[in-house]
Amino acid sequence: MQDALFGLPAAPPEHAVIARFQLGGDDLGEPDQWALVFEAERSIGAAVAAAGVGEVDGNEFGGGEVVIFAYGPDAVVLYRVMEPGLRALRFRPAHVVLRYGEPADGVVSERVEL
Repeated sequence: MQDALFGLPAAPPEHAVIARFQLGGDDLGEPDQWALVFEAERSIGAAVAAAGVGEVDGNEFGGGEVVIFAYGPDAVVLYRVMEPGLRALRFRPAHVVLRYGEPADGVVSERVEL
């Protein structure tokens, strides 16, 4: 597929790894949980950057859970780099969604329990 305006190859669709962890405490979890999430996110982000497989794009706290977002050209490769750090977070239940393409109706995704 090519970019119609310049005739350049079109960028491949962006894949995602979206990790969800159930937190204890109130709607936003507890401060000690935040510290563990921030530390894991920094470590995972460094591993992803060093491997050159994408980027960790942040987190979202709310509804008694935390979600960590990462994006790159290959969700499987990205997840493999992230997996040790994600599994090290002790909050359960937890799962990861690997999304193979841009968010849209019918995009293929896979759920992995942690």
